[in-house]
Amino acid sequence: MSDPSYKGVAIITGAAEGIGRGIALRLVSDGFDVAINDIPAKIDALERVANEIRTNSSRRAISVPGDVSNESDVKGIVEKVVQELGGLDVMIANAGIAINKPIADTTVDEWDRLFSVNVRGTFLCYKHAAEIMVKQGRGGRIIGACSIAGKKGIPEAACYSSTKFAIRGLTQSAAQEYGKYGITVNAYAPGAIETQFLGRFDGYHANKSGLKPGEWTEALKGGVALGKNGSPTEVASLVSYLVSKDAHFITGTSPQGTRLRLFDPNDAVVPGQSILVDGGGLFD
Repeated sequence: MSDPSYKGVAIITGAAEGIGRGIALRLVSDGFDVAINDIPAKIDALERVANEIRTNSSRRAISVPGDVSNESDVKGIVEKVVQELGGLDVMIANAGIAINKPIADTTVDEWDRLFSVNVRGTFLCYKHAAEIMVKQGRGGRIIGACSIAGKKGIPEAACYSSTKFAIRGLTQSAAQEYGKYGITVNAYAPGAIETQFLGRFDGYHANKSGLKPGEWTEALKGGVALGKNGSPTEVASLVSYLVSKDAHFITGTSPQGTRLRLFDPNDAVVPGQSILVDGGGLFD
């Protein structure tokens, strides 16, 4: 394209709301055309985001609904994006779900469902995005969604934490396999980001502990150095850098020896993966 502001084409999964929506809006402002994905049940919200982009920018935006845990859906999404937008330069595998339950109350079906979306979905996005990027021969950026729950297990969220630990290993392996093609693979690890997603955690803890809605979320601010929770903008800023040319030498990011304060008052040392976006809840 002759447009000097154009940076390429990006897919963002789980983009109907929250962090995914924030990333999509930021990448559009950076000069990317975007394909935004979420499950078909969220098509109306997805279209609102796409229309917002088309109305407020000169960038192209298309909706590509689908279930990231379904391989044919992921293949179809990637193929549609390449056909309609002309290629693929960035894959943001942001989609994810969570449950709050003790291990004893977690069913096999719930375990399998979280792994199918969070882990299999991320794997499929990495796999099929990389396949196109290798064929194109111009490199690319692949980014997954980890979490502070992927740094240390969280009580009553064992299933969710386990999926995020898996994403760390997947990201490191993919970084090593695809580096020779000029493709970097990284992950971001958000802390308390005030979204509808965090609100579901708040609802669980409010019901369990007799708190008022929002009190659990408010209490999280005391566990981070900056004394506040984040917004999707903070995560989107990191993603903006990781997909830029300046980040060409960063891949398989894994800050080690991080310290978790948000959930561990003893500030225990735990091994780390992915770049944290948590306002100072964990420290190297």
